[in-house]
This record gives sequence, C-alpha cells and structure tokens, in this order.
Amino acid sequence: MPPRLRSALSAVLVALSCFLTPFGALAAWAAYDLTDSGRYVTAMAPLAADPDVRDVIADTVGAGILREVHVGGMRGTMAPFVHDAVRSFTQTEAFRLAWDEGNRATHDAVLQALEDEDRDGTVTVDLAPLTTHIKRQLAHEHVPLANRIPVQHTEVAVLAAGELGPLRKGFHVLEVAGFWLPVAAAVLAVTGIAVAVRRRRAITATALGTALGGALLGLALTIGRHFTVADLPAEVSQAAGGAIYDALTATLRTVAWLLLGVGLTVAGAAWLTRYARPAREFLLLRLLRDRRASATPAADRAQQPTRAQA
Repeated sequence: MPPRLRSALSAVLVALSCFLTPFGALAAWAAYDLTDSGRYVTAMAPLAADPDVRDVIADTVGAGILREVHVGGMRGTMAPFVHDAVRSFTQTEAFRLAWDEGNRATHDAVLQALEDEDRDGTVTVDLAPLTTHIKRQLAHEHVPLANRIPVQHTEVAVLAAGELGPLRKGFHVLEVAGFWLPVAAAVLAVTGIAVAVRRRRAITATALGTALGGALLGLALTIGRHFTVADLPAEVSQAAGGAIYDALTATLRTVAWLLLGVGLTVAGAAWLTRYARPAREFLLLRLLRDRRASATPAADRAQQPTRAQA
C-alpha cells in the first residue's frame, strides 16, 4: 500500500475511534452501571444523608400519610407532628435501610419490566414498608392517634405504561451498544496505529482525540445536568434533582476525567520520546568520537620508536 494511502487510512480509522470513544463510554455506563441493582443502590445510598433529598422525602411521605388519615378534623392537628416525625425519621439508620430497600425495589421493578417483553401496564412499587417504619416511630413518640394511621399497600407508579415500550427498545439497543461500541473504538484505534506510516504521530493523534472525547463527555454531562434540573416540575426541588443527577452520573464523570487524563499523558509521553531518541543518538555519537579521539594518540605513541630502538 502506498505511504500516502496508508496515512489517509490511518487518519480515518483514528478519527472514527476518537469519535466513538465518548459514545462507547456513555453506552457502557448505561448498559452495565445503571442496570446493575447493586451499583445503583450504592450510587443512591449517599443521598439518604443529603438534606435536600430528605426534605423532599419528608414532605412527600408526610403528605401521603395525612391523605390516609380519616379522623374528622384531626388531620390539621396531626400535620405538624407527622412532618416532624418524618423529618426525624429521615435522620435514622432505619431510614437509610428503608431508602436502600426502596431504591432496590424500584430498580428491580423497572428492570424486570424492561426485560419482560410480555409485560404491559404501569410499573409500580409498594411503599407500605416505609409507612410502617414511620408509624412505629410516631407511636413511640406518643403522637395522638398514631396507631390509627392505616398501613396499606400503596402502589406508587414509577414508570408509565406509555413509556415502557420506547424505553424497552432503547434498553435493548444499549445492551448491544454498551459492549460493541467500546470494542469497535479500541479495534479502530489499534488498526489505525498499525497501518500508519508514522506510528508515533498516530499514537499522539489517538491520545489527543481520546482526551478531547473525555472533555466533550464531561461538557455534555454538565449541559445535561442544567437542562435536567431546569425541566423539573415546579413542585420538585431542583437541589434534590441535581443531587440525584450527580449521584447517577458519578461513574460517568470519573470515566470522562480518566479519558482526559490518560489521553494527555500518552500524548505527552509520545511527544517526549520524539526528542528522546535523537538526543540518545547524539550522545552515543559523541561518546564514540571521544573514544576514537582518545584511542588515536595512544596508537600514534605505540608506533613511534623508543630511544633504545633507535
């Protein structure tokens, strides 16, 4: 293959690899990180201590409990006690356990609905265990009529029936893309470097393209956070929504920084080795000249006759 054609082919392959790298990272994150119940629960666990998230949960759960109270005009009287009890409950170890179990149940319900092709309808989660914990704390604090709060199996919708079909198709696409996009990016990069006429230059271009992909991925996450928080309903706390977004995308942000750091490091190393070889060759040539220069007078002295020989 002519050198010019090899250079052009290498440039195309390297460019495709750099283009696919951020998309491959995004697809792999969605396919392997978000769909893993253990990783999802671990990512969401710190939010149990976030004050904005706890306030939203306290208001939502407290309002839900009060809607179930049917004791004449006692609802207004109980409201402050209920909200205080729920806020107090969000600071306990029992709440953290309930938070983890609630997230696990929600994740499992959504994942099963996405994997089950025959399942239709709204995906729901039962919040009765959380209400039971709160009722016990209210009774322990001797709140009036706390024992009369009904604990029903309240099914809360987490995914509408109309959204299930499109999400299921996207989920199947991510399952394929999450594996093949990173593999394709790696194969294209290796092939582009292998066919290049100047491989050091190809390595540098690949590394810089990877770093650029990581930077663009980080920028996309920042822009996505802005629009996600801005599109939340007025009754939803933007601070809590931002905290949840940050928790879910923490791994992806780490990958973006990793791509940026590794790409710049490899590019810098390739740039340094470009000048290291000529410097090494220069030192070797100088050393050889010095040895030859020191060896020549010794040879001349050996050839001169001594006085005894004369």
